[in-house]
Amino acid sequence: MLKKTSLVVLGMGLALTWNAFTYEPHPMIRAAQKSLLDAQESLKHADRDFGGHRVKAMEHIRMALDELRLAIAADR
Repeated sequence: MLKKTSLVVLGMGLALTWNAFTYEPHPMIRAAQKSLLDAQESLKHADRDFGGHRVKAMEHIRMALDELRLAIAADR
């Protein structure tokens, strides 16, 4: 039968192993990507064109997403 301390150590080991598999090396870039994708989705469903500025903003978002992908790729 396992002792209580052995179970705690086992649990901590499992938690550390899980963290090793779920570690995100670029959390701020991923957060920025999510925010940009959310903004893009909102603009996609906007009810007006805003004098062409909605489309221009969506293009800038696409370019920003491309740059963030390149930033992550450059860090490998």
